[in-house]
Amino acid sequence: MRIKAVTKYKGTSFYGWQKQVNEISVQQVIEEALKKISGEDIIIYGAGRTDAGVHAYGQVFHFDITKDIELDKFKYSLNCVLPHSISIVLMEKVDDNFHSRYDAKGKHYRYLISLNEKEPFKLETTYNCLFPTDITLFTKAIKLFEGKHNFKNFTSKEEDNDNFVRDVYKIDVNVNGNDIIIDLYANGFMRYMIRYLIGASLAIAWKKEDISYISNLLDSDSERTITSYKAPPQGLYLMEVLY
Repeated sequence: MRIKAVTKYKGTSFYGWQKQVNEISVQQVIEEALKKISGEDIIIYGAGRTDAGVHAYGQVFHFDITKDIELDKFKYSLNCVLPHSISIVLMEKVDDNFHSRYDAKGKHYRYLISLNEKEPFKLETTYNCLFPTDITLFTKAIKLFEGKHNFKNFTSKEEDNDNFVRDVYKIDVNVNGNDIIIDLYANGFMRYMIRYLIGASLAIAWKKEDISYISNLLDSDSERTITSYKAPPQGLYLMEVLY
């Protein structure tokens, strides 16, 4: 039986999604909980990786189990075993050919910035930014990333079969008081890509760089020069995997 699951987690305590040799990960904790409930050694396959400190509301994974289980009871038992920082929000039976990663058509991420305030209760879940930030400039800068582009200078990924090309469908920027909420939709994101996009746009909003900084690095034919501006992980959330 193949099961598709959706999980949300606070990534502060984890060294990312993927299992690590000497670090605790979300994948490891879920697999250990599954074994405790089912008695089976179960490997889960996520729709993608999230970095250390990054959160999720809609991470998707799948796994196979030999037992015939009642999903509602199994989900309840699993949530009882998991720590408070991880919650399973959905479980459903799927076709044996379903793959959480390879069947995904796109992803929706959100980045949260809190401006002009030191807010202790947001330190682990929002980027508390105390620098003077021009929101109009920030919006103009980050909108340059919409569309199909070569993002080789905005990811630390060493190689890519698609030559670092991704299609960013839409980027929405909304302001609510001191909070900036950035929603990014694309057919895929590479390692640190969103944090580099946010970081480079903030550098322009802080008047550290001219807006031409982005246009010079985006779709560049010259030797690879990865931007040095990277936003911190705690403001980033995987909201939804699109199928």
